[in-house]
Amino acid sequence: MIIEHDVVIVGAGLAGARAAVELSGKTDIAVVSKVFPPRSHSTAAQGGIGAALGNLEPDYPEWHAFDTVKGSDYLGDQDAIEIMAYDAPRAIYEMEHMGVPFSRTKEGKIAQRQIGGHTRNFGEGPVKRCCYAADRTGFVMLHALYEQCIKKNVKFYSEFLMLDLLIENNVCRGIVGIDIKTGELSVIHSKAVLFATGGYGKIFKTTTNGYASTADGYAIAYNSGLPLEDMEFVQFHPTGLYKLGILISEGARGEGGILRNNAGERFMEKYAPTMKDLGPRDLVSRSIMTEIKEGRGIDGKDYVYLDLRHLGRKEIDLKLPDISDFSRIYLGIDVAEAPIPIQPTTHYAMGGIPTDNDGRVIIGSQKVPVTGFYAAGEVACVSVHGANRLGTNSLLDTIVFGRRAGKSINEFLRSAEFEPLPQNPMEKTKEMISGIINSKGKEKVPEIRKSMQEEMMDKCSVYREDKGLTKVRGHIKELKERYKYISIADKGTQYNTDLQDAIELGFMLDIADVIATGALNRTESRGAHCRDDYPNRDDAKWLKHTLAYKSDGEIKIEYKDVCITKFQPKERKY
Repeated sequence: MIIEHDVVIVGAGLAGARAAVELSGKTDIAVVSKVFPPRSHSTAAQGGIGAALGNLEPDYPEWHAFDTVKGSDYLGDQDAIEIMAYDAPRAIYEMEHMGVPFSRTKEGKIAQRQIGGHTRNFGEGPVKRCCYAADRTGFVMLHALYEQCIKKNVKFYSEFLMLDLLIENNVCRGIVGIDIKTGELSVIHSKAVLFATGGYGKIFKTTTNGYASTADGYAIAYNSGLPLEDMEFVQFHPTGLYKLGILISEGARGEGGILRNNAGERFMEKYAPTMKDLGPRDLVSRSIMTEIKEGRGIDGKDYVYLDLRHLGRKEIDLKLPDISDFSRIYLGIDVAEAPIPIQPTTHYAMGGIPTDNDGRVIIGSQKVPVTGFYAAGEVACVSVHGANRLGTNSLLDTIVFGRRAGKSINEFLRSAEFEPLPQNPMEKTKEMISGIINSKGKEKVPEIRKSMQEEMMDKCSVYREDKGLTKVRGHIKELKERYKYISIADKGTQYNTDLQDAIELGFMLDIADVIATGALNRTESRGAHCRDDYPNRDDAKWLKHTLAYKSDGEIKIEYKDVCITKFQPKERKY
């Protein structure tokens, strides 16, 4: 079946929904989502969204921009960072007017709290910059945007899994996907495509990400011959529930939560004397892992405590209700009475599909646009996050650049026409599905997936080194070879989750290989990429973005410059 829309947005999280709102009423748009849209992973964002409103103390966008550049370990593109920081206050008030129920001060202003890495006056101390709705900010933001989409009659294709991107002669012409409910394949022919497909956390064993975060957008773009930027930079959130990885928001530390080791010591005082528990995520994650490696984990195990007891039950119930519920439901812990066992957990992708500041996908150091192809949100790399993302900047990235992508698409459509589809646009997809369905191989998807996740978590997480990265690359290649011989039990068409799992595993194996290759290639430590064998940042050699291409089945690495405007690279001290 062939469907036509002027624009197809793939992904119904905050970036996709914000772009849809921007385009609604101006053109014919469709939003494709492999889950029911309000279940998109943006709902899991807890802590808040950053903006220099200055509601509780003086704050300025320039301070926000500086903190973001410094937090990125100077790999973020400063032109994009300035756009995001200066647009943040407008974006917050716009979301408020769309119905987001932000928490309030006694005066009725939007409440703000401290969050890791955000400072006053270029690093003097913490600042209250994080706007929040208790600890479910992403949830209420996405629901507000979804309501706006419904109000404006946006067309949604729920439970529709994208399988291919149609690009010919550097012009994007649509996508191929499958209706999960029926198993029917469709081409959505469009003048423009926006990828807003989210992250890839399920490549790793322990993650805050939901089950749908399986690298789809990255892999489909990469396998279409497009580059991926800075994929070696994977953020590990310092505070995931022990063994489960479920997110314990940075808002918990913003409200005064304290990290403690086996001796009860507030150990962040020695790693970040000024910011303490409110250091940036890469620093706090490394500090926790150092405590564990040196034998100061709780009872010698691989976790430490996050202590909220001193906040009191009333404050916890008011400002951190979800955290309290998660801890009680999953670990049987009352956070007002006992500390929470936490460990670093895979959280966020700093790298992704390279774009310009208006969401247009670009190729190479010359930044050649792909006509009609856009990306926004976590799957995109406009590079506001560089080597390490500050808390609250993910939600801000989605609504600032989702909106800008929507505006850019609307301008593009003024002169764009439907380009002819490639010959037999579904042929490649049909062959892939037929190969999986009809395979009589002996390999099982869950076994390969588990092996990949364990290896990536063990050898490509908070600390990395040459020997481990070389091993994980070899292991991924072995798994990709085994993947050729998978078979599935369900041969049906309706809700064939066996088939979906198999397809998503293929996506994740490709991107695991790119991540490990990028990490092995970058012989320095910067932001979330920490090499034990190269412990120092090397600006002379590595102050540049990496671009990974698929070339004859191998990964080819190229580079492009970092945009530096105001802030020259300096040593990061917190």
